[in-house]
Amino acid sequence: MTTRGKLAAGNWKMNGQGSDLQQIETLRAALDRGEHGECGVLICPPATLLERMARLGGENLALGGQDCHAAQSGAHTGDISAPMLADAGASHVIVGHSERRGDHDEQDADIRAKAEAAHGAGLTAIVCIGETLEEREAGRTLDTLCAQLAGSLPDGASAANTVVAYEPIWAIGTGKVPQGAQIAEVHDRLRSELETRFGEDGAGIRLLYGGSVKASNAAEIFAIDNVDGALVGGASLKADDFLGIIAALAKA
Repeated sequence: MTTRGKLAAGNWKMNGQGSDLQQIETLRAALDRGEHGECGVLICPPATLLERMARLGGENLALGGQDCHAAQSGAHTGDISAPMLADAGASHVIVGHSERRGDHDEQDADIRAKAEAAHGAGLTAIVCIGETLEEREAGRTLDTLCAQLAGSLPDGASAANTVVAYEPIWAIGTGKVPQGAQIAEVHDRLRSELETRFGEDGAGIRLLYGGSVKASNAAEIFAIDNVDGALVGGASLKADDFLGIIAALAKA
């Protein structure tokens, strides 16, 4: 049986300024006391805070970017490359988040290229997939997710360099959470797809759930098979809220 590490990942999105670094100090202090158990803990702040967070130190808290360009450098005003993120202190980067897919029309091929760039820079790529409410109601959830998974993951994906995050688009920031059986159905199918394509490595790639995860529902979500952690949005902005989720994951 493959043992996968647990991961609580926080995505701050376009939130946070220097004054919010106090939340990281609080979070780091709790992690240093061992309150995370055996869980990995990751914060993906806006790029403006990444290096400042890295300077705070803390071996129990990893940092990541929220996106990267597929190129290592060049004339891409406003973009940030994977090597730049690594240089600023990141060990991970989110690619393919639904807000990037939707707001910037990113396609599976774009996300695959970004994941490859992340791997090339020594970063772990957190590859996001998710269905819309329309796709869910039309019974196309699994077809949509399997197509995104196949198109977004590079052939070099492995348990060492890739995490997959399932985020139903209709549940992100809405307070709506799929039923446990619905989450289980998706995660079980994704695990099967990963194992079919990548074999033993596919069995080891962590699967995170994201979409209105909070301390009050985290334990129920983490009790589901093949849920190895969470990609958390708003509830990761405050240390106390995020610590509640981390505590639930540590006990799962």
